[in-house]
Amino acid sequence: MTDRRTGDDRARRIFGRVELRAADAVILVTLALFSLLAVGFRTDVPGWLLLVVKNAGVAVAVLAAAAVMPRVRRPVLAFFLRTATVSLSYAYLFGAVDSLQLILHGRFLDDFVLAFEAWLFGVQPTLWLERFVTPSLTEWMMFCYVVYIPLYPVLCAVLWVRRGRAAAEEYFLALGLANVLCDAGFIFFPVASPMYWMADRFRVPLDGWLFTWVGELIRTRAHFAGGSLPSPHAAAATVMWVMAWKYHRPTFWILAPVILSLYVSTFYGRFHYVTDVVFGIATAGLAVVLTPLLQRAWNRRAGAGPDTPAECGT
Repeated sequence: MTDRRTGDDRARRIFGRVELRAADAVILVTLALFSLLAVGFRTDVPGWLLLVVKNAGVAVAVLAAAAVMPRVRRPVLAFFLRTATVSLSYAYLFGAVDSLQLILHGRFLDDFVLAFEAWLFGVQPTLWLERFVTPSLTEWMMFCYVVYIPLYPVLCAVLWVRRGRAAAEEYFLALGLANVLCDAGFIFFPVASPMYWMADRFRVPLDGWLFTWVGELIRTRAHFAGGSLPSPHAAAATVMWVMAWKYHRPTFWILAPVILSLYVSTFYGRFHYVTDVVFGIATAGLAVVLTPLLQRAWNRRAGAGPDTPAECGT
């Protein structure tokens, strides 16, 4: 793995021995905001003090990784450290927003989503799809749903190797913005999701094999009521697809059937409503638009030059 020097190598704010990049700032600001919300709405946030302490711990870990990063001379090790720091931080933020979801409304608003989809479609799509459920289709859908997890580091590796670290950092920033915008959506319009709000209405089991088992493991161990609108799965997958189009077209075309199926898998698998998916894609679009604007602003404040990675892939 090579370590190409680009404008991003200077696109950092230096605080003592800690060099922060734009994605780090997104993580740290979000941790601070979550902590302020926990304190401000502490009577409505169960375990608010523990949440604040954990947020502080994650912030320290991010700062420590940023302090160590300039001393890592081996490109492969630098890649793994950076990817792990950012990816695990985004995963943490998804879990941290759980206890903050009901601070504004005090309840989930699934009934509004169900009423809207009934008006728009005349049916509830997640229930209507039951007529097409088969083990083989379920296995494909669940594969597309769970492959999203390893796609985080795999696509980063492709961008880092083929287009340099600047492209990978742009990818991290876009993913961060998409995730944070989704987290904000969970608070402003909390939706429990079909698997919690209407689980008793499903009549056809989702039988499959290995990937179906993994998908159900994620459902029972990683999901919670909420975290639904916008769909972070759809948002992050869209960011991945856009970054692949921009920097490595072969990967874009390889991902095409997977990403398109992933959109469907979110409501086929009863993880989300169709509305969640549409808003997830729109959220990714907003994140992709904001990313170069924020990156340029960060570069100016960091004193970096105007260098940017190539605009399209090969």
